[in-house]
Amino acid sequence: MGYQINKVEWDRQKDQLQQIREKVFVYELHIPKRIEFDSQDKLAHHVLVTHNSNSPVATGRLCTDGLIGRIAVLPAHRNRHVYTSLLTFIVNLAANDGHQVISINCILNEVERFKRNGFIQQGGVFMEAGIPRQRMQCQVSEFVTKPFTLVH
Repeated sequence: MGYQINKVEWDRQKDQLQQIREKVFVYELHIPKRIEFDSQDKLAHHVLVTHNSNSPVATGRLCTDGLIGRIAVLPAHRNRHVYTSLLTFIVNLAANDGHQVISINCILNEVERFKRNGFIQQGGVFMEAGIPRQRMQCQVSEFVTKPFTLVH
């Protein structure tokens, strides 16, 4: 079997979404839990990737302003297929919501990968949760699904 990706509701899948994000952001990247979970969680579209017998392995969200965020993939599942599927699914959600522009605050070593997918840099480098980041933006119509892998 393979991966499945679905849009889920925060109120219904909160435990699964939090488990993945805690493992990646809180325990692996040492982001404080109070910063990781915010008021946007109740408003955003959430995506959950499962593997084989519905085992949750990845998540991401799309905020109401078109900001893609909280992309978290468990280490054993960090591969091109998962990242490409997750990002493409979220961009399609944005398109269906009528967003013409999407953005993401990526870590610095991922800037070139996002550029290959149609994103351009916006503004200067800034700190978010103690991590240097770059805001990237993309016209939904110019999004390209070239092989995409994030490294944490």
